[in-house]
Amino acid sequence: MNIGTKNQEVLINEEIKAKELRVVTDDGEQLGIMSSKDALQTAVQKDLDLVLIAPQAQPPVAKIMDYGKYRFEQQKREKEAKKNQKVVEIKEIRLSLKIDTHDFETKANQAMKFLKAGNKVKVSIRFRGREMAHPENGLVTMKDFAEACAEFGNVEKEAKLEGRQMLMFLSPVKNK
Repeated sequence: MNIGTKNQEVLINEEIKAKELRVVTDDGEQLGIMSSKDALQTAVQKDLDLVLIAPQAQPPVAKIMDYGKYRFEQQKREKEAKKNQKVVEIKEIRLSLKIDTHDFETKANQAMKFLKAGNKVKVSIRFRGREMAHPENGLVTMKDFAEACAEFGNVEKEAKLEGRQMLMFLSPVKNK
């Protein structure tokens, strides 16, 4: 039976090919160094499995344990860790160079809502036609937007012109 975790295979019972093993019981008691055949016999007598836990050690370390129970506990821990994990999304707010006051406030409120929820915000301005001649106007708009959202977010990446688009990233303020 070769049940592996995501990045490594766990060898158990007959799959262990090492000649000598350092054997440890489920309680942590050291049984010493013995041949893999003797270790497997000891595990079978106790009606448990021999699991290789440190193959890189000299000699390799094997543990006598209930492998099914071990896998169940491991999956339970992984599931619990996954449940506590928060996925940070990147939300995008698009502004224009000639944005009016009310539209600006609406976009700022939307960005603050995203930041409160713990998401990052990507703010972009697309320059059209002759607007490219005055990128400093875009910088002013971006600075104003960052100031409007300062209560809930910090500027992670300053406003920068990339092609015909100016981008800025805001990250949520860490609460203490």
